[in-house]
Amino acid sequence: MDSFTHLDKDGNPAMVDVGDKQVSKRTATARSIVVLGEEIMTQLEAGDIQTKKGPVFQTAILAGIMASKRTGELIPLCHPLSLDKCGIDIHVNGKREVVIDCTAKITSKTGVEMEALMGASVAALTVYDMCKAFSHNIVIKETKLMSKTGGKRDFYRPENE
Repeated sequence: MDSFTHLDKDGNPAMVDVGDKQVSKRTATARSIVVLGEEIMTQLEAGDIQTKKGPVFQTAILAGIMASKRTGELIPLCHPLSLDKCGIDIHVNGKREVVIDCTAKITSKTGVEMEALMGASVAALTVYDMCKAFSHNIVIKETKLMSKTGGKRDFYRPENE
């Protein structure tokens, strides 16, 4: 196993030095899945739910993009990045779960996995926050990296995994 990249030779926290890395196009997609109770899912059958705070999915998209842009401020030792693009797709799957995919893109010396994970996570939390007035029967089931390209190695998780 490789050593942890965020520790120096003495075992202290350290930011990774990316100064000598090559600039390349990098992408990452992360997914969060939110399980809403039946009482909320019934309301979603007519489309996005309108609340006093605004439309649930549209607000979650904005929150996720905003969070992706601030990842370097929120996660210790993450490099502050200027994203080329960040997009969030929200849909209900065949299992009646809300699937949130966040894709971040950059041309840089470091990857954007954390930005994609942050965007998907905060979008899921926003769905929870906006729907809790209807019911607390909500579970943020999982958040995972689905793919990344660029850098040392690419990664792809099968859709069914």
